[in-house]
Amino acid sequence: MNGDEQRLFVGGRWVEPDGGYYAVVDPATEETVGWAPEASRDQVHAACAAAREAFGPWSRTSPEDRAAILGRAADIIASRFVPYAELAQAETGATTGTARAMQVGVGVARFRRYARVEPAEWAIPPQINEAGPMGRAGVFGALAVRQPVGVVTCITSYNNPWANPAGKVAPALAMGNTVVVKPAPQDPLSVYRMAEALEAAGAPAGVVNVVSGRSASVGEEAVASPDVDMVSFTGSTAVGQRIAEVCGRDMKRQLMELGGKGAAVVLDDADVASAVAGIGTTFSFYSGQICTAPTRVLAQRGVYDRLVDQLAAYAGRLKVGDPREPDTVVGPVITAAHRDRVESYVELGRKEGAVVMAGGERPPLDRGFHVSPTLLADCTNDMRVAREEIFGPVVVVIPFDEEDEGVALANDSDYGLIDYVWSGDVARAFRVARRLRAGGVGVNTVGRNMEAPFGGFKRSGVGRDVGSYALHAYGEVQSIVWPG
Repeated sequence: MNGDEQRLFVGGRWVEPDGGYYAVVDPATEETVGWAPEASRDQVHAACAAAREAFGPWSRTSPEDRAAILGRAADIIASRFVPYAELAQAETGATTGTARAMQVGVGVARFRRYARVEPAEWAIPPQINEAGPMGRAGVFGALAVRQPVGVVTCITSYNNPWANPAGKVAPALAMGNTVVVKPAPQDPLSVYRMAEALEAAGAPAGVVNVVSGRSASVGEEAVASPDVDMVSFTGSTAVGQRIAEVCGRDMKRQLMELGGKGAAVVLDDADVASAVAGIGTTFSFYSGQICTAPTRVLAQRGVYDRLVDQLAAYAGRLKVGDPREPDTVVGPVITAAHRDRVESYVELGRKEGAVVMAGGERPPLDRGFHVSPTLLADCTNDMRVAREEIFGPVVVVIPFDEEDEGVALANDSDYGLIDYVWSGDVARAFRVARRLRAGGVGVNTVGRNMEAPFGGFKRSGVGRDVGSYALHAYGEVQSIVWPG
């Protein structure tokens, strides 16, 4: 990649940043990918004001016209698929398959999904009121209408600079909102390519704005701006709590996808090989940098030893290295600081009494921010490595005896995003799944249905999106009532 300087996208114009530029670093090579812009406070507020000005006209366009722009944007991104995937790989350190299929590929799919027009109003059965307002009885008809919220600030995560922003921007625009996107500072360049595609697809000036920066003030101003009606955030629970406090003061709408510590409950009648394959994705998928990963394994005694042995063998077989090499399975984590953080958790696990069954040492590579796939066994649920989100290729395993104990351990967590159950008895698996306090549960799979609602219980977030649920998330429901 070259070292070109990227400009901000504000009000339909590409503008020089007041705060200069900072280097975006390839986690695999430690080389500069490009130079990202640092927005000033005034530029962030200009982006929010541009979105506010554009909201009225954009919200009055037809759903079909908005869908046509999203469809064209999807086609443009697909036509630039390889260079966009190469940029995403350079920014994130993702393997080639992940950058293509799960980053740019999912981004295209999400734009196409929200290029489908869905009904935005529903008739409500007439209601006979014996005594309505002012004592007037009668029959009243009603209509429920889904309206856009307004200006939405979208703050996106670093682990997927295509799928995550597309999952916010596309449904928000489809609903008639305008957006200000604040991408993660580690990999913002791909989000600017998304803005280019939307501009080329015919999105009017101000409908999409992108402001980036390493300073926390960029996101803070994009949340606090009086022009903003809603904040959609993906990231840590701690940051989400701060955003929620600001939103609460002005009653701004929120959609929060926060941290996770997914419990994988492996019952004693489970297919162990299947469980290992699913849990093993924590080591490889985004190098464990994903909030939905099954990082906390609760194994019933009857399968515990076999599961630990097979997971250790699985982790040991995975090639760690250059994500551009076709046989690499585990690429780097996003930064040197994050690598150090993950390693500190492994050391903490040792001190807490966990047994390192695989990994635990830095891979012997000359460059890149790599972490070995690590398995910590004989853990207890009160250990910090079992309670805190590590966000790396680290799995902890905790034994349990009875089914009720396994459920209790799974629910004994601050988080509740996605949990998993493995059992050879489907009825038993569903019984356990319904007892888990998580926004989603995978039964004998880590796969997802992309129309199913996505979001968390407890400190894993607020609200639901994906599929039609995202249109509800980025909309307000209005009722219109009339005498029948």
